[in-house]
Amino acid sequence: MKTFLPPNDLSQRKWHVIDASGVVLGRLATRGANVLRGKNKAAFTPHLDTGDFVIVINAEKVRLTGQKETKKTYMTYSGWKGGEKFATVAQVRAKRPELLIERAVKGMIPKNRLGRQLLTKLKVYAGEKHPHAAQTPATLALA
Repeated sequence: MKTFLPPNDLSQRKWHVIDASGVVLGRLATRGANVLRGKNKAAFTPHLDTGDFVIVINAEKVRLTGQKETKKTYMTYSGWKGGEKFATVAQVRAKRPELLIERAVKGMIPKNRLGRQLLTKLKVYAGEKHPHAAQTPATLALA
């Protein structure tokens, strides 16, 4: 019995839009990561990129539960001694709200070459407008 390999045709990839206003960050990230990987398709193959493109709009309006807005911190490291910087969710949201969704989705995909390739198909925008109207994206409803 031979292993089935789906055709890796780039013309079959669809574009999906997710509106993040009022949606919990974790639920949005899992849905987006599953669409990026292609887990919503019948021809899902773990070692191939069979997923679709995902556009997330209204990133500044994403919701976090509990006290995560003030207590959850993000750390960046410059590589130098004492080069750690910590920022709360409120500080990250004020400076660059797209980073919240990007880092949440990044944590849910594989940490290898395939994962880095999948992240290039994620487009996150703080406002309502996005420059991908020519691709005719379909609205993806979060259940």
